Amino acid sequence: MVPRERSCSVVIPAHDEEVSLPRLLRPLLAEAHYDEFAVIVVCNGCSDDTAAVAATFPGVEVVSIPEASKAAALEVGAARADAFPIVFVDADVAIDTAGLRALVETLGRGEVLATSPRLHLDRTGVSAPARWYYDIWERLPQVRSGLFGRGVIAVSEAGFARISRLPRYLSDDAAFSDAFTPAERSITGGAESRVRPARTWRALRRRRIRAIQGMRELRRDGRSPASSATHPRDLLAIVAHEPSMALRMPAFLLMTVEARAAERRVRRTGGEKWLRDDTSRTA
Repeated sequence: MVPRERSCSVVIPAHDEEVSLPRLLRPLLAEAHYDEFAVIVVCNGCSDDTAAVAATFPGVEVVSIPEASKAAALEVGAARADAFPIVFVDADVAIDTAGLRALVETLGRGEVLATSPRLHLDRTGVSAPARWYYDIWERLPQVRSGLFGRGVIAVSEAGFARISRLPRYLSDDAAFSDAFTPAERSITGGAESRVRPARTWRALRRRRIRAIQGMRELRRDGRSPASSATHPRDLLAIVAHEPSMALRMPAFLLMTVEARAAERRVRRTGGEKWLRDDTSRTA
């Protein structure tokens, strides 16, 4: 069969994602035409069978690097991409073929430089307190309009030229989102990213500590993304619009306080730098 011109490149950084990766690649490629997408899985510092699992999917290019670094994997994958737009996809989320095509179509109109799918939080198996936290979090205005937290960011060639100049950041998605003005980015309603959130309160705290670390790093570098600030007026607006959310607000506030205190302890004691949540990666 004669290869067709690829419509985009998909870069998937993967660190020990042998369980999560099939949940992404199956729907991503289910309805794809032969050679429609250039899919590049960059296994970084893997100690499991991530590379072998990725290689079972026809047409997927598998690259392995020894460094366990998402930022390094993004760079390596982008360097091997041979078609624009480039779509960066976390290995532990899911997006289907139609959703990927919708992102490409959005960028093809030339109105924005970057886009992400709408967010669907899969709350299966998530504890009630963690679920209450996410009920508030996903209603925050910066979460609804930003490109972060969705696990999928697509950029045009001009958009990639902008983010490729950024330093490596722990919160890469927040940095990418902040690199574009609201007029330069959009949420593509015809695409959906299915994200599995932390299932337990403890796992959620680990995620929030990592997010705070990432925001602190960005601010140290002179960047202050909108995602780093939650204002009381935003919380009041959520409750005013949906009074039932008042019952969930204590969980959100408690986690905010706990995570900030825990992040200060980690910083003071020089504790673990990368706080991974494995509860969302179980089979």
